[in-house]
Amino acid sequence: MSNGARHVLGVVAGLLLPPIIAASLWYGIGEYLLRFQSAFQPSWLGLSAIVASGIAFAFLAGSRLSPIASLLGGLAFTALGVIPTVEVQVGVRVLPDHWLPNIMEQGFRTVADSGVLLFLGVALVVVSLFPSRWRSSGKQAVYEPEYGPAPSPYASYSGPEDATRPMHRE
Repeated sequence: MSNGARHVLGVVAGLLLPPIIAASLWYGIGEYLLRFQSAFQPSWLGLSAIVASGIAFAFLAGSRLSPIASLLGGLAFTALGVIPTVEVQVGVRVLPDHWLPNIMEQGFRTVADSGVLLFLGVALVVVSLFPSRWRSSGKQAVYEPEYGPAPSPYASYSGPEDATRPMHRE
């Protein structure tokens, strides 16, 4: 895959995956908390949404696609993770009330207020800074010596007295 195609796919993944990860994580946390608080039972739907968001997050953080994908996702998660701190410092609500459905808003508040969104955002930004992620995965030039390969000590000599010796002797 060429470098340009890798970065284009990284931009597409960086724009599509973070909102899906966030929505799945917020829904999963909200559903799990609501079910656990009301019926003292774990919500398998909530747990599966959390697991799915974890798998998508791992793909975003560890793929060789392009570091642009993890950088865009990291900046978005970091911006959302800083919102509770800004609201406390300034004393003004940055996000309106009920901007998400009830279950997702409870999940967002839980994840954002606990600092998990900030952690995820900083992790994605740091992962995208490694120089090895910016290099293409094309074949590197291999060093070939000018004088050729060294002769093998295990030459194929088939004399009668050397049949049991491991190495050829002259």
